[in-house]
Amino acid sequence: MAEAAEFQGIGASPARRWLRRAGALLAGAPLLAGLLQLPAAAPAQAASSGTVSVSLDSLTPSAPTDGDTLTVSGTVTNNGKQTVTGAHVDLRVGPMLTTRSGIDSVVQHSDDLVGETGSEVGGSYEEKFAKLSPGVAEHFSISVPVDKLDLGNDGVYAFGVSLSGQTAAQPWDQMLGIQRTFLPWQPSEADTKTKTTYLWPLISTVHMTAKTGAGELQTPVFRNDDLAKELAPGGRLAQMVDLGKDLDVTWVIDPDLLASVDAMATGNYRLPGGGGTTTPGPKEHQALAKQWLANLQKAVTGKEVVALPFADPDLASLAHNGTSVTGSLSHLKDATDVAATTVKTVLHVTPSTDFAWPVEGAVDPAIMKVATSAGADRVIARSDSLQETAGLPYTPSAARPVGGGTTAVVSDARLSTAFEGDLTKADSATLAVQEFLAQSLEVNAQTDKQRSIVVAPQRMPTASQAQAMAAALKAVQGGNWSQSQDLSAAAKDKPDPNATTRIPSGSAYPSSLRSQELPRTAFEQIARTQDKLDSFQVILSDQSRVVTPFGRAINREMSTSWSGRSGAAESYRDGVEQWLDELADQVKLIDKSETKLSGRSATIPVTVQNNLVQPVGHLVLRLTSTMPTRLKIGGKPYFEQPVEISGGHSQSVKFTTSANANGRVTVIAQLYTEDGQKYGDPVSFDVKVTEITPTVMLVIGGGVLLLVLAGFRMYTQRKRASARQEEENGPDAEEQAAEEPGNPDTPADRLPEEPEDSGSPTGADDPEHPSDPAPDTAPESPDPSGTGERVDR
Repeated sequence: MAEAAEFQGIGASPARRWLRRAGALLAGAPLLAGLLQLPAAAPAQAASSGTVSVSLDSLTPSAPTDGDTLTVSGTVTNNGKQTVTGAHVDLRVGPMLTTRSGIDSVVQHSDDLVGETGSEVGGSYEEKFAKLSPGVAEHFSISVPVDKLDLGNDGVYAFGVSLSGQTAAQPWDQMLGIQRTFLPWQPSEADTKTKTTYLWPLISTVHMTAKTGAGELQTPVFRNDDLAKELAPGGRLAQMVDLGKDLDVTWVIDPDLLASVDAMATGNYRLPGGGGTTTPGPKEHQALAKQWLANLQKAVTGKEVVALPFADPDLASLAHNGTSVTGSLSHLKDATDVAATTVKTVLHVTPSTDFAWPVEGAVDPAIMKVATSAGADRVIARSDSLQETAGLPYTPSAARPVGGGTTAVVSDARLSTAFEGDLTKADSATLAVQEFLAQSLEVNAQTDKQRSIVVAPQRMPTASQAQAMAAALKAVQGGNWSQSQDLSAAAKDKPDPNATTRIPSGSAYPSSLRSQELPRTAFEQIARTQDKLDSFQVILSDQSRVVTPFGRAINREMSTSWSGRSGAAESYRDGVEQWLDELADQVKLIDKSETKLSGRSATIPVTVQNNLVQPVGHLVLRLTSTMPTRLKIGGKPYFEQPVEISGGHSQSVKFTTSANANGRVTVIAQLYTEDGQKYGDPVSFDVKVTEITPTVMLVIGGGVLLLVLAGFRMYTQRKRASARQEEENGPDAEEQAAEEPGNPDTPADRLPEEPEDSGSPTGADDPEHPSDPAPDTAPESPDPSGTGERVDR
């Protein structure tokens, strides 16, 4: 598709262009014919790409114009077993390529010895080697004025570097190795320039955990210190900013990356240590983070900034595996809402949040629905997903209305994937740059209609990939066939009425991408963590200290960066959930042993402990008797009291109890939130009800008997003494005795009263006796519970 020019309605200038391109097409026919024959002969040719490998390390300028001198440098390596003699490196110019598929064919067979190799430039524009020994690599560099290349009309030319020579087994001059690439030739301004949008992504993996310090600043804890390596000079993110500042690009940023670097810039971040501890992050990394943010702020000034939802959620995973789990879509909405605020706070620019970017631009109806559910109305797709079906002879503009007010911004697949390979070696980077320029120029040459083309590269380019991307963009933006455009402008451009707008079905979604998605179990765990967070936050006096770090951590659990890393993703989710459980367990009931209740009523204390740094409240402590016929709490089967505890303290909550019968009763203490949801684990303990023990009854009975016997003995002794005195003194003495005060025999006198039995059948008012067992409960007290005691931590 997009391989021929339109013929109807062309004017004089388009007609001239058509004639030039028609002649070039005829000139290029032998090359294309040779390339098309290659598959049939592949078995014979695959084994002999050449005994000498040619590496093209540099080609400058990459898009030459009139008056330039082209310099080509690289290395030739003898991979054979025989020495090559009379070796010479030559430059070869092939015919002009007129289709994008023709460029693809050259790439696929870039080092094959068969097929069109072009004509040698010849003359002095070669480099000779007397011999090339086996395993030896020799460097070459050839410079040639562009006008010596005999380039004709504007367009893309096949260009090759070959090595020829002879061996002892084949003593004649022959081509032993070749490397093909492209030479874009547009020396003058094109009649119509393609509007090109290049996305410059600033996205990283997940770096921050849900953990924060207990202080006022809530010092964040990072997973590791990998972010510092990316920010350091020469690091991936440092390169992206340094290179991007000089380019006309649209910055596409994950706000989570900004939040992570900003946290590091404070100098208070911490890293995991041994035994569950944490250690302070190196102070020098604070300077790295500050400098990177300062450089980025300058780089984006005056440029368009697109903010992805926080942590770049995996829209495909959510669409295919998460929508059936309650609450999953709400996390996408939260991530979208916080995105603009984060970018504006850190970079001081207002970003666009209208765009969603599925993995590799692959879409289906479910992904489109999820992508637009949080407010975005523009979805960045890719042309290998939303493929053209109308047979257009050109590449249409990116904007496609797909219904429901949604625009699919379809990036060009060839240009977007041009820099995905291993570009650490100079020859690979050079070939990638030249192919990108060739495709870009060929798109512009397809038609005189001005179109908007979008390039959406991989989310996290390596440093070497970023360098190649920047080199290609500088050439395109300095060339004569393209003009830069922001992403928002490309999305608003008039769509091509002939371009496809049909979203591919779910069955067409690539299985390779589907296999890397987050599973349904991941979203179920995310929902479980959110439920726990909802239960925990209601008791907090300052909810933001917990809701914010855990809310952002839940966003990170859905990150696209987990794609293909299921083990690491699960480990991160487990860590978030376990840390939340650990925090929630800091507010708990203290275990209690068996309690003895001596008497009909008493108070039972239950201790609630708060080891958090902030106060908690909105809690209710319920104490329940499992046998209310024997033991009641506050006159009922259960009783509740509100609980409010300062940070780092415990509180003893007192419950009044009343016993109706002896025996053991199990009592259950349970914390509840004010809305009736259980909080934490219950604490069960036994209460042993004892009114009066047998020992006490024996002691009391023995004491009463002794008192009665003693009183009776005293009475009989006095009676006998009085009778003897009467016999001795006679009637006169009796009258005299009657007149003496205090005489025990006078009518006013009586026997000493027996001591009152203080024991009662119920024992409710028994005085404490030395032989009584000490009760575990205090007497009933109307005093309120204490406000809290400090807990030793």
